[in-house]
Amino acid sequence: MAKEEITPSEWQIMEVLWAGGASLTSAEVYKRMQETVGMSQRMVRVLMNRLNRKSVLGYTVDADDSRVYHYYALRSREDCVKEKSRRFAENYFSGSGTNAMAALLQSFDLTDEQIAELEGILEQSREHNVKSPHKEG
Repeated sequence: MAKEEITPSEWQIMEVLWAGGASLTSAEVYKRMQETVGMSQRMVRVLMNRLNRKSVLGYTVDADDSRVYHYYALRSREDCVKEKSRRFAENYFSGSGTNAMAALLQSFDLTDEQIAELEGILEQSREHNVKSPHKEG
């Protein structure tokens, strides 16, 4: 079953939770977003509830006040970026990771250091595929 996509507004909330490194209430998330994002506290709560239904956020109920929920990320930023990248390749490149990567690489002027870093990533991918071969997705 395909995972539901995280919207850009939901992504902003996740960035706050990933950066926080601990569980936060919706009020704490709102306070951290207030200076950079024009979103009401009610909208933050609505989006956090959606993220919970998408199984991206979990929560615990406060021991002292059952009206207060402490939210935490169930999925890592890395996992969500991988999913978003996979969807991008599916939607715009007929599922071809090779074509998606080629288009992105051709869109940027890369330094020698960045190219070396990408070569290292490709080598890690090659080593991983030798251990567990699979088709391109």
